[in-house]
Amino acid sequence: MLEFLPQNVKDGIAHLNLRYVYEIRLRAQKPVRVNYAGKYRYLGTYGLVEHPQKAVFCDVEDIDDCLFKAGKYSIYSVEEQMKKGFITGENGERIGIAGEYVFEKGQPLAVRNFTSLCIRVPHEIHGAGQEIYNSCMSDKVRSLLIMSAPGLGKTTILRDLARILCEKTGKNLLICDERGEISMGDTGWTSDVMKFSDKASAFEAGIRAMRPEIIITDELSLEDCEAVKKAVFAGVSVIASAHFSKMEYLPQAFQGIFERYVLLEEGALGCIRAIYDADGKER
Repeated sequence: MLEFLPQNVKDGIAHLNLRYVYEIRLRAQKPVRVNYAGKYRYLGTYGLVEHPQKAVFCDVEDIDDCLFKAGKYSIYSVEEQMKKGFITGENGERIGIAGEYVFEKGQPLAVRNFTSLCIRVPHEIHGAGQEIYNSCMSDKVRSLLIMSAPGLGKTTILRDLARILCEKTGKNLLICDERGEISMGDTGWTSDVMKFSDKASAFEAGIRAMRPEIIITDELSLEDCEAVKKAVFAGVSVIASAHFSKMEYLPQAFQGIFERYVLLEEGALGCIRAIYDADGKER
């Protein structure tokens, strides 16, 4: 895990409990910060420090080298991912990229002159999805959308829900893992995985080839709604996540597709703030 980090950053991380390291931010010529147990702190050579002047710093070469290593020494092998603003490390770390984006005919062509990396560290936490399972699916499997602001553990919850559903129901479960994050870890004995495909293609090919009873995927966009509708109409239960911090922010395209909409509480992994039915009424 995190072997691609610059050595000075690895040295600092080695003094922390990795279980509580949620995110690492590298910025050229600026101090390194980590999200540790839900709070952003500066990282020093021997762990957390209070002042930025005492933190370890990264330069442009460190950032370039970090991406090169995470891409298994071939930037070309992850070029398509980079166009979307991230690459995925071999252990499921999502590495967001800031720099100069080159566009052609309105489409991203390449990213160059990297300046910042946002490294999200995956965690396998058994029990993270238990409250949602107990509240929404203990009697029957339902299509469900998990909503929250970014960084509140939705992917960790989806991963654990896959494990729980395989264990409790024995149903065939397909993980459409566009970013290669959900499927890192224990996702249950009856799960199958399709990685690095856009959701429309993965849903269509997956339903036809793997005949799933449940599909789990993350970070739905408006463009994905049609694929989700087709799956639900075909009798597949879809469990997904999306970045909405309030029910009233949910676009029309998302409404009525799912049987349950779960809004997460901020600050506590897997805790529910509110549950809504298919009509948007709070239960």
